Amino acid sequence: MTVTAEPAPTRILVLGASGLIGEAVAAWLQERGYPVMPVARRFGPAQKARFPGTALERAVVDLPAEELRDLIEDSGAAVLVNAIGVLQDGPGGGAEDVHLGFAGRLVAAHKQSSKPCLLVQVSMPGIADHDETAFSRSKRAAERLIAAADLPHVILRPGFVVAPAAFGGSALLRAIAMLPFDLPKDLAERPFRVCDVFDIARTIGFLAGRWQAGVRDFGEGWDIVERNETDVGTMVGHFVRRLGGPPRRWRLPDIPLVAGCRAGDLAGRLGWRPPIRSTALAEMRRGIAADPEPWIAATGIVPRPAREVVAALGGDVQERWFARLYLLKGLMIPVLAIFWIASGLIALASFGAARAILVEAGFGLSLAGAVTLVSSLVDIAVGGLIAVRRTCRMGLLAGIAVSLFYMATAAVLTPDMWLEPLGALVKTGPAIVLMMVSLAILEDR
Repeated sequence: MTVTAEPAPTRILVLGASGLIGEAVAAWLQERGYPVMPVARRFGPAQKARFPGTALERAVVDLPAEELRDLIEDSGAAVLVNAIGVLQDGPGGGAEDVHLGFAGRLVAAHKQSSKPCLLVQVSMPGIADHDETAFSRSKRAAERLIAAADLPHVILRPGFVVAPAAFGGSALLRAIAMLPFDLPKDLAERPFRVCDVFDIARTIGFLAGRWQAGVRDFGEGWDIVERNETDVGTMVGHFVRRLGGPPRRWRLPDIPLVAGCRAGDLAGRLGWRPPIRSTALAEMRRGIAADPEPWIAATGIVPRPAREVVAALGGDVQERWFARLYLLKGLMIPVLAIFWIASGLIALASFGAARAILVEAGFGLSLAGAVTLVSSLVDIAVGGLIAVRRTCRMGLLAGIAVSLFYMATAAVLTPDMWLEPLGALVKTGPAIVLMMVSLAILEDR
């Protein structure tokens, strides 16, 4: 009796596997037996534990086509998923290069590869004529480039992606749900459609199965969204009910929202990825227009409506903690950075008075001046480290260490400072606790 071996599951390479979509897709496929290679510039500790032995840390966006080809061939992947994207220009790269430039190199690598594979490009829904941001224009240009190339491809256009993990816009809606504010009326009424992140994963699983069955004539573009259109305000209401948020008591005016976006743009230049930025606001105001029927007909996947997708998420105390802390994190980091920088600048501006305190404690004039100068520069440096995302953890740890050193030194050399009317040293303790809290919630993924 001859036993026919079952064909091995299709191997899938997921680029951008540390992002909201990439991680969820890679994990879903992995749990269902697909050999998955997740690739990202960096993975968080929990992500490394989720993909033991398979996660590859590599800045693929910076690779030339030849090295991308080698990566694809070495992985042995039959399906290549590109889930890499940036909302706005920043230290990690500009939208034009990350979306369009990288897509061009990926297409070139695909054509150079000796083994054919299916390219699945994660894009965005909407109408090309309404693309007003660098994000949407570059995403759409990448679609056109891939569609014009002579290679098997499928372009997936998910709507507003909701996943068990919270990041970016979905984290922001959770946070807004815990505030007693309604969004501005024009924004709350913008058309909106949700995409369950696992519908993206199911679609990729479907495509992998078709590829394994020998289908090669792929050239599709599908909107992956719920069937019925809703609006932004209704979506916030779903999260309010799921998390038990407070009643909406006031409607937020446009001014603080625009100011928050400007602050988010500045934070983006320092490496942070706040969800409130000018591009995000512009995209939300444009709204989401899509037609999921071709995707549903081709795959047989029926999307759940937004209220069911949100209802399936966790609503326990940890979710409520996250939602309350998310926006506070956006205040804590800049407040601590300003606190340290201002402390150093004030000491430099009042150099003589600061030096006099040390002279009264028994320091020589030169030594007191040197200590005042060094401590001021240290304070400014700590603030600068905290302000930049890449060095923030180092800055917070340094801030805690420097604060403890100041407190211990003052207790020995200038104990009277503990009793001064304004209680400067006494206030250092709460600052240390705030830095510890910031460390605890610093991770995004």
